[in-house]
Amino acid sequence: MFIKEVMASSNNIILIQALILVLLIGFSSFIQCTSTLLDTNALLLVNASQGSTKKMPQNLFGVSFEEINNAGAGGLWAELVSNRGFEAGGRHSPALIEPWSVIGDYSLIRVETDFSSCFKRNPVALRMEVLCDISDCPAGGVGMYNPGYWGMNIEKGKTYKLVLYIRSLDSVNIIVSLTNSTGGQTLSSANITATDVSNWTKMEILLKANATNHNSRLEFKTNRKGIIWFDQVSLMPADTYKGHGFRKDLFKMVADLKPGFIRFPGGDFAEGRSLISAYWWKDTVGPWEERPGHMNDVWAYWTDDGLGFFEFLQLAEDLDASPIWVFSSGFSLEQAVNPSNIELLVQDVLDGIEFARGDPNSTWGTLRADMGRTEPFNLKHVSIGNQDCSRGGYRENYLKFYAAIKEAYPDIKVVSNCDGSNTKLDHPADLYDYHLYADAKTMFSMAHKFDLTSRTGPKAFVSEYAVTYSDARLGNLLAALAQAGFLMGIEKNCDVVGLASNAPLFLNANTPSNKGFRPDAIVFDSYRTYGTPSYWMQQFFSVSNGATLLDSTLTDSSSSLVASAIWFENPVDNIKYLRVKVVNYGSNKVNLKITFKGFDPRLIDYSKSSTTVFTSTNVNDENSFQNPTKVSPVKSVLKKYKNDINVTLSPNSLSSFDLLISSKNNNAWINTETDMSYASSI
Repeated sequence: MFIKEVMASSNNIILIQALILVLLIGFSSFIQCTSTLLDTNALLLVNASQGSTKKMPQNLFGVSFEEINNAGAGGLWAELVSNRGFEAGGRHSPALIEPWSVIGDYSLIRVETDFSSCFKRNPVALRMEVLCDISDCPAGGVGMYNPGYWGMNIEKGKTYKLVLYIRSLDSVNIIVSLTNSTGGQTLSSANITATDVSNWTKMEILLKANATNHNSRLEFKTNRKGIIWFDQVSLMPADTYKGHGFRKDLFKMVADLKPGFIRFPGGDFAEGRSLISAYWWKDTVGPWEERPGHMNDVWAYWTDDGLGFFEFLQLAEDLDASPIWVFSSGFSLEQAVNPSNIELLVQDVLDGIEFARGDPNSTWGTLRADMGRTEPFNLKHVSIGNQDCSRGGYRENYLKFYAAIKEAYPDIKVVSNCDGSNTKLDHPADLYDYHLYADAKTMFSMAHKFDLTSRTGPKAFVSEYAVTYSDARLGNLLAALAQAGFLMGIEKNCDVVGLASNAPLFLNANTPSNKGFRPDAIVFDSYRTYGTPSYWMQQFFSVSNGATLLDSTLTDSSSSLVASAIWFENPVDNIKYLRVKVVNYGSNKVNLKITFKGFDPRLIDYSKSSTTVFTSTNVNDENSFQNPTKVSPVKSVLKKYKNDINVTLSPNSLSSFDLLISSKNNNAWINTETDMSYASSI
């Protein structure tokens, strides 16, 4: 009986175990089925056959610089003094001198502006009257200070060049110092002593810092009674990029994008809210002391124009990028020049081109040579106005600029403000300007914007594109992925799109929230910088300039993918790779099979191939000074595959696969020299 009971019990246990096993198998099958339903399968065919390729323009992707968000003044241009010529308060006396401030109370020191400057184009100077002397001045003396653009970055061991002009009827003894924000810590100091400065006298002093402070100020103090005039006070780091005046870390951020061109100086900044505040190039060249500066009335701050026309051309050359000059077509945001009076502006533009590329003995080429540059700059693109096509009289003005430029410089490519993507232009142009600011969903859908554009006629210059603040906030993953899809569409339509750039480029983090524009590609303060997700996304396209586009066909039922494929030469090892880029804009994983036509996939050298994935845990994730690479690409070795490549794309991600194709079989290579080229027409 006992044995029978045990056997019965054992049978029950076996039965229960069997039931549990069946349930587990069923549950597992349910999970797998559910996973399959949630995941998506897609197929990408990359065709590397002869006749299925396009040579991409050498300068397809670039950057668009605008003096917005203190991008230049207080940013890329390394000048540390704000309002260095005391002109920002206007040409009247007395005038505001902000951000200059007085050290000492009104009974001891009086500071005001007057018109005693020795520079005709910027006549305002600062008059400082000291009413105390060594017996009754406070310890250290009285004077004034400049905090720069939200604090000066002063670093231990580095040297800073101070240049200023002074005048006094008496001898002077001035202590010049770099201090912390309160003046309590001295980082560097020197004495300015002179017995005869009755005429304006230029002073140059090198200050070497003994400590680091990222929120410093420049001070001038004295305890000697009398009147001293100051003008054109400049403080620059001695170690700017190549000595050309560009802040090194910000220059590197731009250079790492490997831009094919740089568009400057804007944007709305180029034309101004009023005509008097447009970017008139002649006011921005010559010795910096003689530049009058102007009010950036579009973005509401003063610029001394240290970053002038010459410096922009130099910047383009330093970046190995083609300069694209945007100038006023006779319109500001609120005013217009009558077309019957446009000839003066046309001549001004011709003078500017002569300055950039004329013979050093020509009228304006001589000025360039006087600035230390006898060789011409490589200016081959100009844009007539900014977003002016709808303005009455634009076409009439445009045709006068176009005719004059083409007659004098037939090789220069001219950009029209009128959109030619849907209808043919009614006037001659080499390129037409196209701007796109949209929510993320619309931006992603614009990957197909140029699919149906006519293959003849002027090409598009997408000079400004960005996902707007409502979706992008300060710059998040969602915006970057939407823009990636749009850029892949541009790659695939590189026969009708000649140039493309994101905008704006820079944001000084101290820019008031009610001013400027957000999001931006690069954020900085006095000493730090980081790239937003959009910046990192753009790096995926940094090798596309001059590459060869391969035909690629994507089969994707979800419509959440956009893909492209190129041959490119890696600038690090000078070896050619096949790069496949895929953006998954959806919230589900996608199982992607990549197949190839035109070469044997067994020739892929996986030991030197890689994959790079750009994603994050949340589409709203942003980068910051505290976590500058929270949303940034992660590179890893690519798993070896026998034939086709099978990968799983993460939700909300951008993936790149760089494949080294073995050169053992020359048939695997595309002859890029004989590919149809569109670069010559750009």
